[in-house]
Amino acid sequence: MDALLEWLMAGDPAIRWQTMRDLLDAQPSEYEAERRRVASEGWGARLLALQQADGSWGRHVYAKWTGTFYTMLVLRDFGLPEDNPGGRRAAALLLEAGHRAIDGGLNFAEAWKISETCISGMGLATLGRFGDRDSRMDAVFEYLLREQMPDGGWNCQRHRGATHSSFHTTISVLEGLHEWRLHTNDGRLDQALEGGHEFLLAHCLFRSHRTGAVVKDEFRRFHFPPRWHYDVLRGLDYLRTAGVGRDERMADAVDLVNERRQSDGRWRLAAPHRGAEHVEIEKAGEPSRWNTLRALRVLRWWERR
Repeated sequence: MDALLEWLMAGDPAIRWQTMRDLLDAQPSEYEAERRRVASEGWGARLLALQQADGSWGRHVYAKWTGTFYTMLVLRDFGLPEDNPGGRRAAALLLEAGHRAIDGGLNFAEAWKISETCISGMGLATLGRFGDRDSRMDAVFEYLLREQMPDGGWNCQRHRGATHSSFHTTISVLEGLHEWRLHTNDGRLDQALEGGHEFLLAHCLFRSHRTGAVVKDEFRRFHFPPRWHYDVLRGLDYLRTAGVGRDERMADAVDLVNERRQSDGRWRLAAPHRGAEHVEIEKAGEPSRWNTLRALRVLRWWERR
């Protein structure tokens, strides 16, 4: 094992089990045993220790970034096992609190009478992983299908007249729909995913499809946890997870990942998105195991396609 892999394996269980699976080609019996440690050691254990008896975190379910909604997104990224009791209690709470609008999606703002597309996408990612199959979850899926835009993506401002999809909304919905694969063989799911993938590819993951200019410079900075924000590394890592085939429209984004690599072979962490946190996972500006793990598996995937 080289020094970089040793460094990753010296990290949190959330890093170790994914390194074993994605970079060391370990057997499922090996990395799943390590994955179980997420609930009892390190970052995952620290977050679960803060969970309240009703399954919640924070004062409000959607508080940034300490509420139940965003805490569960992080635990999902860590790989908390699907059968974890704390994860399952939280998923039930999110479904109960968020399924309030008549259009079938999720929203946690009592004043809103319609669903929010980003929240529905991120919520489905959590519910698909930790929740029991429920007709309300099917309603979230149907809502997201209806909200897909002609260019293949999604935009939470569609109800206000937006006509072009948003990278932020699209990645949130894609991750949720991909998680929903565990619950359905509905052919419409594949069609929706393909449309979302084409939206990202048509934009080379971060460029205007009209001018080729970078849509937003922040997309070139790699964050963890991403919360609701999009960046190039998140987009590539999703396409890898979804099993998308090699497409030369990804090449510019892959080049960016290579450019961000430091002389020591590692990737640094961008400044965090503003908001309170339960646990500081890594320090901004320093070598990041999360970014290094994700970048290495993206490059490995790209080279093998």
